[in-house]
Amino acid sequence: MDIASGLMLGLQAALSPTVLLYCFIGVFLGTLIGVLPGIGALATISLLLPITYHIPPTAAIVMLAGVYYGAQYGGSTASILLNLPGTPSSAVACLDGYPMAKQGRAGVALFMTTIASFVGSMLGIAALVFFSPAIAEIGLKFGAAEYFAMMLLGLIAASMLASGSALKGLAMVMLGLILGTVGTDVNSGVARFNFGVPELMDGISLVALAMGLFGISEVISSVNHTRDSKVQEKITFRSMTPTKKDWKESTMPMLRGTGIGSFFGALPGTGASIASFMAYAVEKKVSKDPGKFGKGAIEGITAPESANNAAAQTAFVPTLSLGIPGDAVMALMLGALIIHGIQPGPLLMTQQPELFWGLIVSFGIGNIMLMVLNLPLIGIWISILRIPYSVLYPAILVFISLGVYSVNNNTFDVFVVAILGLFGYALAVLKFEVAPLLLGFVLGPMMEENLRRALLLSRGDPMTFIERPISAGFLALGAALILWTAFSALKRAMQGRERREDGITE
Repeated sequence: MDIASGLMLGLQAALSPTVLLYCFIGVFLGTLIGVLPGIGALATISLLLPITYHIPPTAAIVMLAGVYYGAQYGGSTASILLNLPGTPSSAVACLDGYPMAKQGRAGVALFMTTIASFVGSMLGIAALVFFSPAIAEIGLKFGAAEYFAMMLLGLIAASMLASGSALKGLAMVMLGLILGTVGTDVNSGVARFNFGVPELMDGISLVALAMGLFGISEVISSVNHTRDSKVQEKITFRSMTPTKKDWKESTMPMLRGTGIGSFFGALPGTGASIASFMAYAVEKKVSKDPGKFGKGAIEGITAPESANNAAAQTAFVPTLSLGIPGDAVMALMLGALIIHGIQPGPLLMTQQPELFWGLIVSFGIGNIMLMVLNLPLIGIWISILRIPYSVLYPAILVFISLGVYSVNNNTFDVFVVAILGLFGYALAVLKFEVAPLLLGFVLGPMMEENLRRALLLSRGDPMTFIERPISAGFLALGAALILWTAFSALKRAMQGRERREDGITE
């Protein structure tokens, strides 16, 4: 099926009343949780997973995807108004957005972030449309060995490129792989690592894991959190109108940010956060007046916003085309597809063309909805920011408990969520990132299955991973990434030692 035929099929699916309704619900909720600091798309998608059991697969995935890219729109609102990023990727919007708000230009900042988000998203969708078929065609040549090597590379990238210690990232990936082995062995049917608990025969619930690590732990860590009560009272349409100078200074940064976001969004382990910071760094580097950054530069918000929204769209390229999630949210999306009996990968476009193209077309429709929603609803979002945490977070706990219970109608899952929430909080205190853990948990069973299949086909010969060119290439890239990370860490340690020695000598 060519791109034009696929888009026509997708248009028919995306314009159905059911899909349109759930697309609107997804983007609305995404904007809402993006505005609210500290909740995030990951926890919200986790909460919505139980609901997707009761709606058609296409509508379910469209809704979850809408939450993801909708959060990128709303995340900058709290950054600009309160200097509190609604999402990690919108943290960079604080640097120039909040100074603009203090200068009385909050309306212009909010308007331009909406425009930049729309431009980045639509161009990111175009990249998704044109590159996914090519990647899927290449993926058809993949066998079990190639899939295993590619998943291994994705996990290495997720752990090595994660912010903070690479060793901590690797430890989290390994822990995720271990948790993924709990349950019944696919080949032998023997229960393993369930410690005699019958409820663990089917393994640890992905919904419970995500809700605990990202929802409960966030509530616990925010118990004593206080926030600035300075909320701008009223923003008129006139105050949101940008000048000709604003448009001129924003056009090229939007395009550059989109290019950077499209590239980093498709890479495993990077995503919207790194893309937005990279876009900001590039704009500061190419600017004729870098000194204005951090003081209310319009480029400081338009470039990162277009980058993180483009990255949110292109993150679906490896997830849909190859079945490899690039970040924790994509891992959850992958889990949602599998829950509905849909196997992401090169065959998705041929076996489920209506879902694939319907999802892509819904991205465009959803972004148009977001464009229309964000400008008039800015006043509502500001009002929601006034809700005290003492009211907001108990409500979130109730929704988490109801959501996880509704999956299997089992109170055991509620206790699992509570335990994982405490565990997630402990990891946050110890500065461990939990996103690599989720990646390892989702990819672990698939890696094991492909490893066994490859060894079975090669009659137990591990050289099959090196003899096949594609798998050997992935393994070489993984080894190179490990060596590069180790070399960088050694170099930093040596430079630190030299500085200390110079200080002692002086």
